[in-house]
Amino acid sequence: MSKSIGFIGLGAMGRGMALNLLRAGFELCIWNRSVSKMDELVEEGAIPAENPADLAHRSEISIVCVSDTPDVESVILGQDGIIHGVQPGSLVIDTSTISPKATRRISTRLEEGNVYMLDAPISGGPEGAAKGTLSIMVGGDSVQVRRAMPVLEVMGDNITHVGNSGDGQLVKLVNQILVVGNALTMSEALLFAQSAGLDLHKTLDAVSSGAAGSWMLSMRGPQILERDWRPGFTIDLQLKDLRIALTTADELGVPVQITSIVFHYYRLLQEHGLGSEGNHALIKALERLTGIVVGAHS
Repeated sequence: MSKSIGFIGLGAMGRGMALNLLRAGFELCIWNRSVSKMDELVEEGAIPAENPADLAHRSEISIVCVSDTPDVESVILGQDGIIHGVQPGSLVIDTSTISPKATRRISTRLEEGNVYMLDAPISGGPEGAAKGTLSIMVGGDSVQVRRAMPVLEVMGDNITHVGNSGDGQLVKLVNQILVVGNALTMSEALLFAQSAGLDLHKTLDAVSSGAAGSWMLSMRGPQILERDWRPGFTIDLQLKDLRIALTTADELGVPVQITSIVFHYYRLLQEHGLGSEGNHALIKALERLTGIVVGAHS
């Protein structure tokens, strides 16, 4: 069997992850729906595949990093999908954020052909993907997690085996619930500071390293002050994740009121054409409600 690693999905996150694998010395086979996104990695030494089935046939471990549940189902189970080329005994690692139910269903289908699967969703933004410092939440068999570790450790520095198939996705939803709650309170706090006439940069400096500090505040707070809406993670993708979180919470019978509020704020922003902006643009929903505009250029 080939020792090549396959990588599908070279977007904002996948590009950095794949480059790190190449630079770590792995033989890398790649595929992306938009063919032009493969060019940079081919120049670095990656081998382009014709389709996911071809990639899987060439690879001992196939990694998937795409946007949504239907995308994962397509590249794994669809026409020319991984399942049609993968060799028995191979491993598929899905780093996307998708439905836990779908993850378990896909894993079962692969197991029928003696193919293993780990769900390993990621957190840390394009910055973490580029630096190899992602947090990775892994669900699946412990033997396969050990097998995957040399690959996962190139892409992340906080790798946790959280449980069985689908549990990685569930932990990622926990992560997203925390992220958007944090984003909402950050937005409220900055509105408060703006309204009080405070120096916003000094205020951020004062609170960022104390008990109120967070990754969201340190990384996205300065962007808000500069009215810089370039995405690490877009509103469109955050909405997708929250939709999965709300559906799963409903199935579990768990109230997630703050998450629901944020979901509707993001949906409003999406309807106003802001879906491609960074998820820290959540503050724009509150600005529209209050008439207060936060930032150095307000």
